[in-house]
Amino acid sequence: MSKIVLDLHDFYNNGAMIDRELQRVISEAVKKRITPVEIIPGKGSGQLKKKVLRFLAEPEIRKLYHRIEKDDKNFGRIFVHFKF
Repeated sequence: MSKIVLDLHDFYNNGAMIDRELQRVISEAVKKRITPVEIIPGKGSGQLKKKVLRFLAEPEIRKLYHRIEKDDKNFGRIFVHFKF
């Protein structure tokens, strides 16, 4: 099973780039029917993770995936699961 990984460490201070990259990986996952998508906002202050969760909660994005999973062993990882 394939998965897509998006590491946001390089974009932590560029909000527009973060949104573009999130949109890109979600679109790629839907197009290629890949699940899960692993998003790595990192641990830090938690602000980037909150931004990712807000993005994933937007209605037009929310309808594309089945569920999200916050890694309980690693605070800095989020998995987005699609149901195809």
